Amino acid sequence: MYYLGIDISKYKHDCFIISSDGEIIYDDIVIQNDATGFSKLLSIIDSLDQSQKLKIGFEATGHYGINLKLFLEKSHHDFMELNPLLLSKFIKGQTLRKTKSDAIDCRAIVSYLMTVEYKPHPIGFYHMYSLKSLTRLRDSLIRQRSFYMVKLTNILDHTFPEFKPFFKNKFNVTSLYILKKYGNAKSISNMNISSYETLRKISYGKFSLLRFYRLKELATKTIGESNDILDSEFSTLLALYKSVDAEIQSIEDKIEELIFELNPPLLSINGIGPLSAAVIVSEFGNISRFNNPGQMLSFAGMEPGYYQSGISENTGKMVKRGSSHLRYTLMNVCLPLINNNPVFMEYYLKKRNEGKPYRVAINHVAKKLLRVIYTLETNQIQYDPSKLR
Repeated sequence: MYYLGIDISKYKHDCFIISSDGEIIYDDIVIQNDATGFSKLLSIIDSLDQSQKLKIGFEATGHYGINLKLFLEKSHHDFMELNPLLLSKFIKGQTLRKTKSDAIDCRAIVSYLMTVEYKPHPIGFYHMYSLKSLTRLRDSLIRQRSFYMVKLTNILDHTFPEFKPFFKNKFNVTSLYILKKYGNAKSISNMNISSYETLRKISYGKFSLLRFYRLKELATKTIGESNDILDSEFSTLLALYKSVDAEIQSIEDKIEELIFELNPPLLSINGIGPLSAAVIVSEFGNISRFNNPGQMLSFAGMEPGYYQSGISENTGKMVKRGSSHLRYTLMNVCLPLINNNPVFMEYYLKKRNEGKPYRVAINHVAKKLLRVIYTLETNQIQYDPSKLR
């Protein structure tokens, strides 16, 4: 058995290879993060005794290791990503010295790799990485869109404060068209019957003639004040908002295409849509690397803190480690899950009847969801509410 530890950095990777007998095969090898360096690594791997198994491990380092992981997968070599926090604690437990270098780190990675169960990264890394990248980009763009929405609202509060409440404080297709086409209250007040016909078609008949005249009246009597500078600023922000909104829609189409290709069992759960499923699947990765649902809970940072010393013992709040993106999705998917799935509704009501506050009850629903997902994914079966208890 051979163990290969790789310390990943931005421009180069340090490697260390040792046999299961403790014999150092290659010590302090540096490969560049480019085609030449990857070819060198492959040559080193090929020079090993092919009758012996090879275990490759490196610390999860975000995007710095993406190309290396793709290269190893294409070269038909599996690998295991190590939790940075656990690896750091392991290294600290080996010595009291504070000396640190890349060469020392790759040796420590090998030592840690030899002490844990080897759980290689699943085949199909590219699709999973693409899904994870797209879902996180979507989340970032949604935050950006919200930023522009706030800015637009701030200007409307000054120029036409009655506009957004008229549309129930939402930017829908009709309201966005009006803002883009007319821009300010004065132009809106001058809309004619042909303008209404266009709005009626855009809203599929939902924007009635009565509402049309009511909006014109509000625009005529508005207490807002406008000027060329505010109109120009509003026009720019609105263009940015619509551009980001269009990109979000495009990304969501790609995400749905990918998740339907993967077709994970959790998609069969009533209440979980393709976008939420994409986040859960991509953030957890290969479910088989978790031994039980509790480990998934810990990975998501949703387990309660626990402290015990002597006669003192208490549990704390949710630890909130790991992916906040995953944790946010798991908590927010619970509401549609409760509304569309009788099994989870009954479980939620049970917790509420036990005196649990709303947030605590929702957290219990999320934990139950993880237990269901773990069962479905590890057994590759479809959701069947009759088998739940």
